Amino acid sequence: MGNIMDKQQALYNFYNSFLPAYDENSVPEDAKMPYITYQVIIDDLDSVVFPTASIWYRSDSWADADAKVNEISQYIETMLPVPLKDNGFMHVTKGTPFAQRMAETDTTVKRYVLNLGIEFLTEY
Repeated sequence: MGNIMDKQQALYNFYNSFLPAYDENSVPEDAKMPYITYQVIIDDLDSVVFPTASIWYRSDSWADADAKVNEISQYIETMLPVPLKDNGFMHVTKGTPFAQRMAETDTTVKRYVLNLGIEFLTEY
């Protein structure tokens, strides 16, 4: 993720590095789980936004979803800010709570909601 990009592309690349990712308002009808849906929330530099993302799996077990949440958590703790086209950076942090299991009417659908903080930083 070292390429300079706009804020929307930086968000997409972050999520898509873990699973196929879709803006929560444009999931294709033929999308196959697992995938991530995410809110596109951006702001000016030197601001923080608090979007959510959902991880979706189809399984009788939470094991794969749990593993993916752990992978994302560990990555966030070590990731460097991503350079942006407007001479700033995007830095992803964990919100509180970071991850929460969600009940779905189809019990084979396993969904986690992730709470994130995204800082848009000025280049110093």
